[in-house]
Amino acid sequence: MGMLVDGRWTAEDEVKAKTDKSGRFNRAQSVFRSWVSTDGAAGPSGEGGFAAAPGRYHLYIAMNCPWAHRTALMRKLKKLDDVITLDHVLPRRDDRGWIFDNSDDGYRDTELGKDALHEVYIAADPGVTGRVTVPVLWDRERETIVNNESVEIIRMFNGAFDAFSNNDTDFYPEDLADEIDRWNELTYNTLNNGVYRSGFAQSQAAYDEAVVQVFETLDKLEAHLADNRYLCGERFTEADIRAFPTLIRFDVAYFGAFKCNLRRLMDYPHVWAYTREIYQMPGVAETCDLDIFKRGYYSPSPQRNPLGIVPLGPIIDPMEPHGRG
Repeated sequence: MGMLVDGRWTAEDEVKAKTDKSGRFNRAQSVFRSWVSTDGAAGPSGEGGFAAAPGRYHLYIAMNCPWAHRTALMRKLKKLDDVITLDHVLPRRDDRGWIFDNSDDGYRDTELGKDALHEVYIAADPGVTGRVTVPVLWDRERETIVNNESVEIIRMFNGAFDAFSNNDTDFYPEDLADEIDRWNELTYNTLNNGVYRSGFAQSQAAYDEAVVQVFETLDKLEAHLADNRYLCGERFTEADIRAFPTLIRFDVAYFGAFKCNLRRLMDYPHVWAYTREIYQMPGVAETCDLDIFKRGYYSPSPQRNPLGIVPLGPIIDPMEPHGRG
């Protein structure tokens, strides 16, 4: 793979670069951290000047990436399809990183006509240094990247664009903010990133530590969802939006490709029903493709899948009635 160094695409051993001496996986920090706000005021990080407006912003995602999936979900749930445009990179990477296929309307860069996502980063900052990740939120007016951190992009989509949205639901309500933050901290560390810490571990001890935490968290979710509709009770919130992309990928990807195989998600009746309920919410299934999820995680990898063989199973049906009311 590779990364950008002073605006130049440079070869890099991605796995070694992301693991410490004990073999633990450490996620890289995002490069662009400005915020879209209702009036263009600066957000918690970065610079100001990015006011919410229909047609001004463009989102790049990869269908198989769970971090990008969060932003596609929030865009869909807030009904921002006509406000923020969207392009997909191919659901795989090559030695150029994330790439487009400009001969295929489904994977074209309709905004800048680039062949690889790292070229979008260079268009934003010719001297940029950092890893090239999805999602990316592009500003047409200033011709730059606003942000490439999924957590921050979903917060912007939730609040900054309400004047242009057909859904005024607040998925991060003030009265639940502390509870949402507690769930987010748990699910990020031990589930969203926990499956990656398992799959990319470079030592037995690092793998054992990570995979045990993944299933301890699933056990907690199972107990909680036995008595609660959603993570924060009866209200569907950002905490659920952040948990869902990992859960819907679990059996088709993480169970096998990342060795998270103590149990299947389907072995957790309450968690699996909860996952199916979210999948069946209006618009959510449009953001999912189980076959792409599987092929993405079983794509050729020297460390995990050198032959690139994609398993036929498991067969799961997220449209099966969830029975949760």
